[in-house]
Amino acid sequence: MSKKIEMEVNGKGRVIIELDERNPKIAEEICRILPIDVEVTRWKDEVYFDIPLRYSDVNASPDAVKGDVSYWSPGSAFCIFFGDTQPVSSVNHVGRVKEGLEIFPKVMSGDSISLKII
Repeated sequence: MSKKIEMEVNGKGRVIIELDERNPKIAEEICRILPIDVEVTRWKDEVYFDIPLRYSDVNASPDAVKGDVSYWSPGSAFCIFFGDTQPVSSVNHVGRVKEGLEIFPKVMSGDSISLKII
């Protein structure tokens, strides 16, 4: 899967996410709901937001590394890990941030973002 998502964060910058093969079915379902505009929540070194997707865990992992992009099924959330913070419970990794990871420390809860396939 070589699809990419562009994320524009409330005038703070542009992020490029490259989807990968860790959870291709979930990644494909995420692509189906794009484009979307949402407000983010920040928790430690993680940014997340609700998405209109209900999908069961497929290949969930209890850990994350800096740059992981994941789907959290209990909250139907899209998550971006940009530091040492670990998931509160297992997540389904769907991709990695390829450009723009450095803007996430400036992102705050309530910031608006838009996502689209590029």
